[in-house]
Amino acid sequence: MEAKKVAFYTLGCKLNFSETSTIARSFENEGFDRVDFSEKADIYVINTCSVTENADKRFKTIVKQAQKSNENAFMIAVGCYAQLKPEELAEVNGVDLVLGATEKFKITDYLNDLLSHPERSRGIGEVHSCEINEADFYVGSYSIGDRTRAFLKVQDGCDYKCTYCTIPLARGISRSDELQNVLNNAAEISEQGIKEIVLTGVNIGDYGKGEFGNKKHEHTFLDLVKALDKVEGIERLRISSIEPNLLKNETIDFVADSRTFVPHFHIPLQSGSDEILKLMRRRYLSDLYVNRVGRIRAVMPDACIGVDVIVGFPGETEEHFLETYNFLNELDISYLHVFTYSERDNTPAATMEEVVPVKVRKKRSKMLRGLSAKKRRAFYESQLGNTGTVLFEGENKEGYIHGFTENYVKVKAPWNPNKVNTLQKIKLTEIDEDGLVRFEEIPEPVAV
Repeated sequence: MEAKKVAFYTLGCKLNFSETSTIARSFENEGFDRVDFSEKADIYVINTCSVTENADKRFKTIVKQAQKSNENAFMIAVGCYAQLKPEELAEVNGVDLVLGATEKFKITDYLNDLLSHPERSRGIGEVHSCEINEADFYVGSYSIGDRTRAFLKVQDGCDYKCTYCTIPLARGISRSDELQNVLNNAAEISEQGIKEIVLTGVNIGDYGKGEFGNKKHEHTFLDLVKALDKVEGIERLRISSIEPNLLKNETIDFVADSRTFVPHFHIPLQSGSDEILKLMRRRYLSDLYVNRVGRIRAVMPDACIGVDVIVGFPGETEEHFLETYNFLNELDISYLHVFTYSERDNTPAATMEEVVPVKVRKKRSKMLRGLSAKKRRAFYESQLGNTGTVLFEGENKEGYIHGFTENYVKVKAPWNPNKVNTLQKIKLTEIDEDGLVRFEEIPEPVAV
């Protein structure tokens, strides 16, 4: 009998990618064949996100896309949106099964149960979604086989109460993987020939909390970083987004002298105005952010520093926005991820007064995206003449191969399949018309 085919689509963050890969492996272990989402499959799994309004809207489009490939396919929704609004997803035409935060890791059990009961009518999708306070156990995940780098999940959930954010409602309390398990997963990844591991989670600086299923913990984020640095076979480790109040000087100093951790930090700011930071219930003020950037620059002058920022938060006046713009303009950072504020149900910010008109939000977003392009260009220009190592990626984009240096400079060269997933010493030479960096290869010394 021919194996059933399953396809996956992931919306949202690196954490979702790592969990999709783990879910996909559970299907493969049950004898399913994994195919690309654009192909005809028997089962389509969509891992949803609910950080922005757009992710909600895109879900319906992706369902329709799958239905074009196979109108009789079995459609499953998992992830954050599936936890927050399961009934809403279940009502989308074509959706058969919706699984919440804890249920998604038992996806094949729910699927087999449903498939063995054909008498259940396929109308509105069946929902299995726990109360979020039941999401108190940890499931380790990592992505592999999709790309030249792997996303390794080390932590899940969040105990912070930022007024705009639904993630604690979608993912539950902060909890962490056991240190030995993270090290085992990292070793498994390196054995697959993957050169770079990106550490991911909801609030990875909180690593250690919930290590034993309660608030007790033995290890900190710094302990995790130090232990991973010793794992044999890993060429590069990259820290994904980390809260500024949890990025300690000791961690910055360790990364500066590390064997494998690269000089790249992504640190959410959200606003350069202390007034707005307080309304957001962030756990720091702008001074602390300046100190963190200063510390990184002192010990790693060529580090890449990325910033998350939200525009149009309720109460953000033109003065507040200009405060943020000027703060970022003067700060020695490398690029921005700009988010236009969108109201999320069941968050305190959704009921705040002084709502910023959508048109104004979009205008501010455009201004900050322009600033980001300027910052990235300046960062790339500052790197010309420097030598580094590029990790080449696997996609042929219009006859070119792309890759990233340790400090996240994006480079390109004419397509060469032999370069895929290889590390090459290079000297950065010029910025091309696409805004990417060209380079000269530095030959490896020949052993005598």
